[in-house]
Amino acid sequence: MEIIIEEISQGHKLLGRHKFSNTEITIGRGYHNDIIVSDPHVCSEHLQLRFNGEHWLISDLDSVNGSYLEDSKANVVEHQVRSGDIITIGKSQIRLVFPTHPVAASIAISPFESLINLARHPFILALSICLFAVIAGWIINLNNVKEVTLTQMLVPTIGLTLGFVLWPAGIALVSHLTKHEARFWTQVGISFIFFNLMWLSDIFENIVHFNTSSNFSLIWLIAIIPLALAFCLFWLNCYVGFHMSLMRRNLVSLALVVLLFGGSFVIQMSKQPDFNPRPQFNTTIMSPVFLFASSSNIERFVSDSSKLFQQATQVAQESKE
Repeated sequence: MEIIIEEISQGHKLLGRHKFSNTEITIGRGYHNDIIVSDPHVCSEHLQLRFNGEHWLISDLDSVNGSYLEDSKANVVEHQVRSGDIITIGKSQIRLVFPTHPVAASIAISPFESLINLARHPFILALSICLFAVIAGWIINLNNVKEVTLTQMLVPTIGLTLGFVLWPAGIALVSHLTKHEARFWTQVGISFIFFNLMWLSDIFENIVHFNTSSNFSLIWLIAIIPLALAFCLFWLNCYVGFHMSLMRRNLVSLALVVLLFGGSFVIQMSKQPDFNPRPQFNTTIMSPVFLFASSSNIERFVSDSSKLFQQATQVAQESKE
């Protein structure tokens, strides 16, 4: 009877899979074994599986650290294997599976996955990165007190763009190290699309501040936009790079948002003194074209003011009478 032996991590991630049809299998660190485990806590001859014509039996070969069923502290000796059994040897684990072991139902590729794959299309990818670089260069130019040439802007713009590439590259690296599909270009495409959306949300927030007062009741709604965009970015990074449940994906994304924005808020508050004799005012100055409602000219303003004073005077006289 055939048997499949899977090498798994402590979190039950598949590391390797082997299928055998012979009646005796040995596992250990020695090179003569059928399965060679590199764990230094595993003995040269650690574990033996034997088919007796009816059942598979597994026995520890007097190893230093023993061999145990996942939820048991008893050393395995002539244990009758059941499909799905997980055996701990040293600091490693193996899972024993028969060919008749049921598998989970196949997952259909959703239209959402096809939409995500669109982010790695060369045209979309190049457009996203170029748009990011243009906006970054424009902001660098605005924040520079001196006039700079295109060549002088090029170096910091490229540096900033490469710096932002580190995020999707890091996610892809972690995904690869945890035995998942890295999907580097998809991560880059998704990340830069959301980086651009965050630039646009920042511009939109400045326009709203320019058109409203500090007492605007819905100003908190504008502040939520970057939080929502960051959550969606982290959620998609987890969706593309890792196989995890929806709840876990939501929790990881929420934790990253809290860590990013909460940490920056704490750092910003810690730098503020208890009393600042020279307070700074956050005023946004833009050209009139950014106004939602067109402004009035001087003549109209003077005329409206005169009418307002006349109405106030008339109301005051009527109240005296």
